This record gives sequence, C-alpha cells and structure tokens, in this order.
Amino acid sequence: MSVPVAAVTGANRGIGRAIAVALAASGFTVAASARDPASLAGTVAAAGKAGGTAVPLACDVRDEASVAAMAAQAQALGPVHAVVANAGVAGPTRPLHEITLGDWRDTLATDLDGVFLTFRAFIPAMIERRDGSLIAISSMTGKRPLHGRTPYAAAKMGVIGLVRTLATELGPYRIRVNAVCPGPVAGPRIDEVIRKQAAARGITEEQARAAFTGASPLGRLVEAGEVAAACAFLASEDSAAVTGEDLNVAAGVVMY
Repeated sequence: MSVPVAAVTGANRGIGRAIAVALAASGFTVAASARDPASLAGTVAAAGKAGGTAVPLACDVRDEASVAAMAAQAQALGPVHAVVANAGVAGPTRPLHEITLGDWRDTLATDLDGVFLTFRAFIPAMIERRDGSLIAISSMTGKRPLHGRTPYAAAKMGVIGLVRTLATELGPYRIRVNAVCPGPVAGPRIDEVIRKQAAARGITEEQARAAFTGASPLGRLVEAGEVAAACAFLASEDSAAVTGEDLNVAAGVVMY
C-alpha cells in the first residue's frame, strides 16, 4: 500500500514549515514547495527529525506552469490525499489610495490566485480517486478589519468564498475543502506586521502588539504549531464530515 502524499506550498518557514512537519509526523510523505527549493533544507531536516519525510520542490504559486510542474512531481511520489495552499505574502500596509495597482495585484496573485492555481492542479486526480482534502490558509483578516491591509484582507476573504463554493462543487466526489484562519502567529512575520501597524497608525510598537494580544480572551499570540495541528486534523479522516468550514485558530480574537 502506497504512503499517502500531502503537498504544502510556502513550506520553507513559519506556518508552512510547521504544517509540513506536522503532516510528515502524522504519516504523509510531504511534497514541500517554495520558490527557492534550497530554502526548504530546514523543513526537510525537521520532518526527518519528526520521523517523517519531506521532499523539496520548486514552486512559484503565481505562475501556472510552475504550479503544474510541482503538482506533477508531487503526484509522482504517490496519491496526493491532502493539499495545503499556504504560500502567501503580507502585502503593503498603507491607505488604499496610496496603494499602487501593482502592489494590489502582487498581493492577490499570491494570496488568492495562488490558491486557485494550486487547488486546480490537484483536483482532477482527486476526482478520479474520489478522495482528497484541500486546505487553504486564509486569515482572521479575511473576517475582520486590519488597518492599511486592504489587498491582504480582500484576498483572504476571497479565499473563504473560494473554499465554500469549491466544497459544494467537490462534495459529490468525496473531496473536502476547508480553510484555516490563523490569528497573529508569533514569529518574525507578525513582528514586521506590528512594526508597520505602529508606523501606519502613529502608535508605539508596544501599543500595536497589545492591540493583537488584548483582543484575545487568552491574552496571547498563536503558535505556528497550533495552526499546523488544525491542518493535520483537516487532512485526516478524523475530519471526514468537515467541509466548507473556515476554522479559526486565533486565540479567540475572531469567533465567527
């Protein structure tokens, strides 16, 4: 019996690396991709340390041919049961009228088009097998405002609409489609978001950080491993009756 494969985009750091490692530890061979496959060395090592396997692949989710090539390489490893469309960018932090069309399009190309291209590449084989779990990483910002982040918010809300509609389309083929909506995840990326929020709003970095932690009933940021655990659940048969959901992992900042 072949080992099931899970494909994870943007798997070279942060949430993506944590997801790849969690899936490898739960028994998947992980096709871990990033624009620069050399940047995946840490993910491959961490997956091995967790007792699993991650195979590094090159993929630019903005590019149709690159995504198709990655999907073909992943499927050559075995049947791809789970796909996590994680690759994303933060985009600009500026008032909408100061955001260029180029910056707007760059953000949506990665954060929304990238999910479309990634899922589309794997769906035909999943339909043929009548099996699969598609997981998109959205954000709590797809559900609530974040000052100066209109392109990011629009993309992440778009992901939720994509997931709900695709779940309806693919349900008859026993393919589940869900989104995970992380809150502020501890690490270098949220530190940069906080710095930019402080500058954009004319407040201190401490005040900007408190705006995130203070909104949480738990009074803290989210850990990357907690997002990864949600993805591992959605990739598993334990979530066989879960589809069309946007699951918050936000320490209570968002409850809808």
